[in-house]
Amino acid sequence: MSAEPASLPPVRLQPEAQLARDALASPLLARAVRIARWAGPETRVGAGGELVDEQLPAAAAHLGFAEDDEDGPANASEAWRVAVDIGLVDVTDGEEGAGEDGQDSDGTVTAGEDLAAVTSGSPEDVLGLWLGALDTVFADATAPDLEDILGAIEDGGDIDLGQLDWDPQAEADFLEGILGNLYLLTVGEGATGESPTDAVPLPALAASMIVPEDMGEPTDDVLEQVSDAMMRLDDQFRMLEPTGLVEFRPVDEELMAEAGDDPDPLDGDDEDISRYGMVRLTPLGLYGVRARMLEAGVDAPAVGDLADKGADTLLAATAEFPPEAARAETELWLSGRDPLTAARELLSAAHGDDEAAPLRRLLCQQALSLTGSAAEPALREVLDDGRLGGLARVWLAEHGASDVPPPPEEMVYWLTVDTVAAQLQAEGNSEELQGLVEGLAEQHSGFFDIAWRVDHPATADVLEAMGRLHPDKKVAKEARKAAFKARSHGGR
Repeated sequence: MSAEPASLPPVRLQPEAQLARDALASPLLARAVRIARWAGPETRVGAGGELVDEQLPAAAAHLGFAEDDEDGPANASEAWRVAVDIGLVDVTDGEEGAGEDGQDSDGTVTAGEDLAAVTSGSPEDVLGLWLGALDTVFADATAPDLEDILGAIEDGGDIDLGQLDWDPQAEADFLEGILGNLYLLTVGEGATGESPTDAVPLPALAASMIVPEDMGEPTDDVLEQVSDAMMRLDDQFRMLEPTGLVEFRPVDEELMAEAGDDPDPLDGDDEDISRYGMVRLTPLGLYGVRARMLEAGVDAPAVGDLADKGADTLLAATAEFPPEAARAETELWLSGRDPLTAARELLSAAHGDDEAAPLRRLLCQQALSLTGSAAEPALREVLDDGRLGGLARVWLAEHGASDVPPPPEEMVYWLTVDTVAAQLQAEGNSEELQGLVEGLAEQHSGFFDIAWRVDHPATADVLEAMGRLHPDKKVAKEARKAAFKARSHGGR
């Protein structure tokens, strides 16, 4: 996959039971199951386990294809091969030339052990069968075209691999990378994969693997590569769509005829670009691509992975999540715990003076906002804690608690520095943070005269950031002077 492990946000997958139903409803697996149930001892197969040609019309008819449907035999052959590959059918290979007509035959066919899993197996069993079917089709999709193979056959009948110009690993890596980028676009910033993302144009998807990020205007050579890759992807997604992995709108053949031999797929309005093909991952596709990533050793988290982990792990991991995914993960984590126990665990994990501690406390505060009044005793227990007393008072006030002691001035300023430090870690120099900085300077006269004395590891960094972000030059200068004092007098 092309995506770096650290860049992958968590995906919120549908329940396995629903995914299994989607898998069984996918055209390819449904056909494989039907043809496996149709097969019997009288079914004739070739030496390689494939259905002999004479069997294909009957198999296609059983799958519902009309007699004059040219694609029926090919679809039946594919369904049979998938059924054999994933264990729905067991085939004992025949012998070469053993058939009555001289065709390789005499193999025997029996129901595979895994056929029973379709009706009596667990959702995980069904999804395992579907992943096996996906593997088969993926291998087909990255194989060379039949025309290329025929053109590379030498006089002796052997295939000239040099003439074929086919690198199986490179082909597989490219398609894996395409699926990885499609996965990222589906579960990117602000998305959890719960609802379908907008379909992605094939040219943009091809360009994501070919056009260098620092390239301005693509060269003619790069555009030609994108165009070639786009057409290859059109073929590949046509093959993958029956697995249920993607929803796909193929390239408009009339448009390609209009564009001629050298189309520019990156040049066109929204209506035109959609005619070059559109693709989106289905919920089942999200599951499938993630499974392939995990198998390849990529860290591809899913919402719910942290449900049985400690609060320290939750706060550390969600620091890297988009906001919606972090909230979804936290809600699942809280749902399996007693509110009071969970609140105590979160507060304990939020302690510390390390660089990541301010963001941990911010995430702790956000997690606590999802708890109810049952968590109140835990917040009262830390009212005198210099690191947690401020956020405890905020929680108690928001929940309408009575008898909340006012915070000392030192705690107010410490919480302010801690909050800005957390926002810097989470968002950098964002507009939201700039608004927070402006508000602080306006609400607290003499803020910087006191702030530089705050005993917080991030005091100087926070004041420097305020100097960068505040639009008023005079206020910004005061912030920078306060930062200098903090470093000079506090050793920070």
